[in-house]
Amino acid sequence: MQVSLESTSNIERRMTIGVPAEEVEQQVDERLREAAKQVRLNGFRPGKVPMKVVRKRFGQGVRQEVLGEVMRNAWMEAIQEQDVQPASQPRFEPQTVEEGKDFEFVAVFEVMPEIQVGDLSQISVEKPWSEVQDKDINKMIDNLRRQQATYKEVKRKAKKKDVMTIDFTGTIDGEEFEGGSGEDQQLTLGDGQMIAGFEDQLVGAKTGEEHTLDVTFPEDYQNEELAGKQAQFQVTVKKVEEPQLPTLDKEFFEQFGVEAETEEEFREEVRKNMERELKNGIQNRIKQQVIDGLLEVTELEVPQGMVDQEIERMKQEAVQQFGGQMDPSQLPSELFQDQAQRRIKTGLLFQQLVQDANLEVDSERVDEKIREIASTYQDPDEVVEYYNNNEEEKQQIESSVLEDQVVDHVLENAKVKQKKYKYEDAVKPPQQGA
Repeated sequence: MQVSLESTSNIERRMTIGVPAEEVEQQVDERLREAAKQVRLNGFRPGKVPMKVVRKRFGQGVRQEVLGEVMRNAWMEAIQEQDVQPASQPRFEPQTVEEGKDFEFVAVFEVMPEIQVGDLSQISVEKPWSEVQDKDINKMIDNLRRQQATYKEVKRKAKKKDVMTIDFTGTIDGEEFEGGSGEDQQLTLGDGQMIAGFEDQLVGAKTGEEHTLDVTFPEDYQNEELAGKQAQFQVTVKKVEEPQLPTLDKEFFEQFGVEAETEEEFREEVRKNMERELKNGIQNRIKQQVIDGLLEVTELEVPQGMVDQEIERMKQEAVQQFGGQMDPSQLPSELFQDQAQRRIKTGLLFQQLVQDANLEVDSERVDEKIREIASTYQDPDEVVEYYNNNEEEKQQIESSVLEDQVVDHVLENAKVKQKKYKYEDAVKPPQQGA
């Protein structure tokens, strides 16, 4: 077998492979002899069809089948011989296919990129600092109570946190605009469901009243046709309801899976959950900045074949998220292209940093993470045992811990400064590139 390898780009290779004619013809003959034993043709007894007839009838199809296998097998042998690490399946281009001549074909494929991580000292990371305060716990418990609230109609003036039912019509320069009207719309005053200024102007309104609201759409409003424009809304108040918050008792606690006898015990459990959420929020925010920094300081071209595979996975994830009621192939690949590239680049960079820094999974951190997960369940010991006895699940934890170790390694070399955050800001999902 003859092999020549050509680099057509940083990550694309063009491999020309020649296979001796006798090797191909031998496989074709063997396949035809096997076929002759099974073939049934009118005028011949089973297994007694002459090879000349079998070759004439099936030779071309068998030859194409053999050539396909020869290309796959020869390519596998060639990449090992050339010490090439492919990142995608090849595209085969047969060149010489005439019977009796050496078979030559070209395999075009992508290889794993050679990665040189950029200067980690050029990465800047803002490390959030925050803590759970009593006012944060009070707000969280208030939100939990409002989730379980019932509502009672009132005739007084509306105040914040009341639920108001309204009809409204919006106009710009006297003309109604698309999406600017609604009937029997419910909104909780102060929750920010409508654009800034809308709900504030309804505080103090009563059932049966009509109000004219003057508002301005934000400059970054998602509908560019409305962004920055002044509008008027004619609003009819149809109902005002006051929330009736449930009592903080054992029955209420149980609705959130908390076994507590007193409000103090419930508050302590809420605090633990919030501190866990805060820790995860800070870690996610730091990790996002580390990834952004790595992508900024490192030039990296990724194989499109890997990106395409990731896009297909992301399509499947999207379909599952929406209940599996869609064919993934109907989703445009362009929607996922950028995110898929980012995922692949991040994975490759993390793998390279593991090698560069000789990182190994910290078993103590794995155990700690398992215990942390287990602490959210009713029987933590049972959960710990489950992870320790389930190799696949434990490997996922180990991968997560190794990623955390990569982040720590980058932070040791990056420019890091601390910044104080409010709890609610620290736990918000970070934006990419922000």
